[in-house]
Amino acid sequence: MNSQPLRLRTIGDVAPDVASGAVSASALTEACLGRIAERDGDLNAFIAIDADGARAAAQAADGEIAAGRYRGPLHGIPISLKDLIDVAGSPTTAASNVRPRTPAADDAPVVATLRAAGAIVLGKCNLHEFAFGTTSEDSAFGAVHNPHDLARSPGGSSGGSAAAVADGMSYGSIGTDTGGSIRIPSAACGTVGLKPSYGELSCDGIVPLSRTLDHVGPLARSVADAWMLYDAMAGRTPRLPADMPLPDRFRLGVPRPYFLDRVDPEVRRRFDDALARLEQAGVEVTEAEIPHAGDIAVIYLPIVLAEGMAYHAPTLDRRPEDYTAGVRLRLEMGRYVLAEDYVRARRGQEVLHREVAESLTACDALILPTLAIPAPPLGVDAVEVDGHTDSVRGLTLRLTQGFNLSGHPAISLPCGRTPDGLPCAVQLVGRRDRTADLLGIARRVEAAIQDNDDDGGHGGHGGNAGNAASDPAAT
Repeated sequence: MNSQPLRLRTIGDVAPDVASGAVSASALTEACLGRIAERDGDLNAFIAIDADGARAAAQAADGEIAAGRYRGPLHGIPISLKDLIDVAGSPTTAASNVRPRTPAADDAPVVATLRAAGAIVLGKCNLHEFAFGTTSEDSAFGAVHNPHDLARSPGGSSGGSAAAVADGMSYGSIGTDTGGSIRIPSAACGTVGLKPSYGELSCDGIVPLSRTLDHVGPLARSVADAWMLYDAMAGRTPRLPADMPLPDRFRLGVPRPYFLDRVDPEVRRRFDDALARLEQAGVEVTEAEIPHAGDIAVIYLPIVLAEGMAYHAPTLDRRPEDYTAGVRLRLEMGRYVLAEDYVRARRGQEVLHREVAESLTACDALILPTLAIPAPPLGVDAVEVDGHTDSVRGLTLRLTQGFNLSGHPAISLPCGRTPDGLPCAVQLVGRRDRTADLLGIARRVEAAIQDNDDDGGHGGHGGNAGNAASDPAAT
């Protein structure tokens, strides 16, 4: 019998009990709603909670399962959604006063497929306004707080989703990722976060930031849970962890130039520990290079600014005061991106796509840290790393935004904690349109780097709901 609190178990662990009737969907839902009532006043992870709708859906799921109409491992599982994603009957606020509070007419396609798989929607999660930030503190509903340290950011922009999963308020969540907005908060909060290949999952019914860079994907407590959510979002029947194919052997490439040039010493230590564990497990680790990685930021910025401004121009002209100051400033910067800047950046994007693809011809996946720094304090705009003072925004985007430009699938996995108890993470990047292969590699990596109970936080933090005994959510 699993000794963890019900709300902290993984989907893969609890699903067989739901299927057998040993645990009800109603019990899972009440566990999550109870935790929301207990902790969301501190974390501010949710914008809207549909307790009545979730309870009704759970009762319906229990009836279907008892009648032999079990739909698979997501049936009866409570999840949450970033409030950038349409849910029928609920407003999509994007954490902004700019958006009307008119309920959406339909579910976004990724929500519809999750419901078809039997998932229960608990509510909508807080975020950095319009997904245009990496700390989740610029929100019309107030800042989200990190469950490991309430004075720190949970990352962003899907900060509410990561906090909800890490703290046991939902079994999984769906976020969006334009420059790292799934992977950054996953790293900061100690969850798993998957950005699939560009265009693989529909972004219809989701408020856009940059249509050429936007992705949608799951945040979860394990790679297997992320895999099941990803399969359901793609319209496939999710498989239990035991049924998922895994690679026997694989090679990982470390792109050190640029990506490891400016990394917090504790993050670097956790990353080196992870590499050592992988090599001890028999994984071949080699060097890799993306020659124009140093140009990532200057390629990314004109695209996201121009495309963000193109979407927001009408409301920014009419209601500029309704935006938070930081988001408004970034959008206003988009007015000054020249056509030649945008075209040059799109050409640079093509170069990066080719170079990432070429780097993956000599290995099966790239491995690098997800976040160059541990979760930063709320309200801090700049931090010092390796003797250089850099903006928090620049450092948090530094290691993730290149793979939005290239469109390759990427996943963040916990890999231990700093002495202060803040999560660190590794990022794996796979071949374009081979997300399932990347997930198989990620499960093997997760097993190799997950924590030992007595390692003092120096190892990974992987495959079993994040070793809840050392998690603030377990208290």
